[in-house]
Amino acid sequence: MKQTNEIKVAAPLLDAIDIENKDITADALHTQWKFANYIVEERNAHYHLTVKGNQSTLLNDISYYFQNSNREPDFIDISPVDHGRIEIRKIWTTSELNQYLNFPHVGQAFAIESEFTDKKTGKISHDIAYGITNRTKDEADAERVLKVNRGHWTIENSCHYILDWNYDEDRSRIRTGYGSENMTRLRKFAIGIIKSKKTAGKSVAQKMRQLSFNVRSGFDYLKMTKRFQATIINA
Repeated sequence: MKQTNEIKVAAPLLDAIDIENKDITADALHTQWKFANYIVEERNAHYHLTVKGNQSTLLNDISYYFQNSNREPDFIDISPVDHGRIEIRKIWTTSELNQYLNFPHVGQAFAIESEFTDKKTGKISHDIAYGITNRTKDEADAERVLKVNRGHWTIENSCHYILDWNYDEDRSRIRTGYGSENMTRLRKFAIGIIKSKKTAGKSVAQKMRQLSFNVRSGFDYLKMTKRFQATIINA
């Protein structure tokens, strides 16, 4: 499946979900006029989008503004030590670009600088990301914008961790056509189903191992067997 197809299916996937007044986060691939208008005008929701090189003019305008601003961050978040590293995130927001940026419904632009310190080696790495949201400063202060942004990447990273660790995806030998991309989508779909059911007392990895050795239990889990149907009828 080509990346352009992901853009086309994003809105239809949201059609079946009540997203009114919710924050919809997406990576740079979905930073598109049509998608933004769909979120705000058709669904009365709020977008929170990453800006990268696929929107080069937008990226240049936002990055130029923040790189030439010497003011202190609007909010700083210092996370507890996790996986042996200290994480510090700083965020700057502005509404001064709202009328200037060539993108619909902009309420704020933002820059987030992340600093990671490896406690064992002392090595420090930096990363900076830019984005836009249609929420105004009255609706979302800098702390909330950062929280929404972190929520997006927490989900992304947790999914990638499972793909790498449990599916050992990096060593997959599927290379023909779009086989690799499609297998990733199927794996993400399976992870999403397990997470949506919030299995008590079991992690996603534990539930995956349990189901992978018993095909029948997998169908029971998905409520696709006659035994499950009989239970419903007799209930």
